[in-house]
Amino acid sequence: MVTCRGQKTAVCAVRGNFDDAQSGVKSIFATVKPAGNMRFSSANSINIGRLAPQIAYYFKAYRDLLNAGRICSGDPVNFVVPTGNFGDILAGYFAKQMGLPVGRLVCASNENNVLSDFFASGTYDRRRDFHLTTSPSMDILISSNLERLLCMLCGAEKTAEMMKSLKEEGAYTLDETTRAALSCEFWAAFADDSETQATIRSYYDKHHYLMDPHTAVGFAVYEKWLQSDAANEAPTVILSTASPYKFSRTVLAALGHETSEDEFADMEKLSCKTDTPVPAPLAAVARRDVVHTAICDVNDMPTYVYRKTEEKEWMR
Repeated sequence: MVTCRGQKTAVCAVRGNFDDAQSGVKSIFATVKPAGNMRFSSANSINIGRLAPQIAYYFKAYRDLLNAGRICSGDPVNFVVPTGNFGDILAGYFAKQMGLPVGRLVCASNENNVLSDFFASGTYDRRRDFHLTTSPSMDILISSNLERLLCMLCGAEKTAEMMKSLKEEGAYTLDETTRAALSCEFWAAFADDSETQATIRSYYDKHHYLMDPHTAVGFAVYEKWLQSDAANEAPTVILSTASPYKFSRTVLAALGHETSEDEFADMEKLSCKTDTPVPAPLAAVARRDVVHTAICDVNDMPTYVYRKTEEKEWMR
């Protein structure tokens, strides 16, 4: 992102983790009034519009199974979704509400397993250690899209009470009726970094399939799902999330190869060791200059954005 060359682009790093940055963005929406006719929007799943194309993925996967003769129209299909912010899996729930024959939605978490604990116990508790893992897009303790699911099941007033408890006390607990309703729709488990690495290597050795660590979390949890009492006979789709070349160092290490301090060199090494091509957009990043160097603290995010709304140079 620091190499983005668009003339209407401004990039600022934030000191903190995903939860810090997401809370800061929500604060901007609530407190900063943009100048003139400028409006704010979010590209991540704070914006429910992000979920619209993700809903289509589920219908596309179902159609592909139909076309392949794996299922008949109306047959249920399970989906395993690696997730931290609960956006993509919520899209699967929306797809089911729209009529797609979704069986069980399997929520796959990494070592920051607040979601898997929630579905197991009915209590959402963010009062725990935060882990930096090899699947960083899932390093989240406050899953913002879960609030949307609860609002559908419990109503706005009850959900607001739970979110207030989460903010002030760090936790909330579902009533038994809501917990039972969720257990019919979702099953959850997690995989730590060692399990993730073992999965990457195992599937590459057996199937010559190269996966990124987030997808590997999904595969590892899928294997746990198969061994659980909740597993059923329906076909299961595992959602793959990213190119392994975005995480070349992690994937190289999982395959038993030495890594370096240069991630671009590691991309080339991964390509050589697996005889797979580096995606052209990622390879191109290595040739770009860093043009964005701004960094701010979480509390300074609104100030930075407000200042940018007043500046004109970067918008030309």
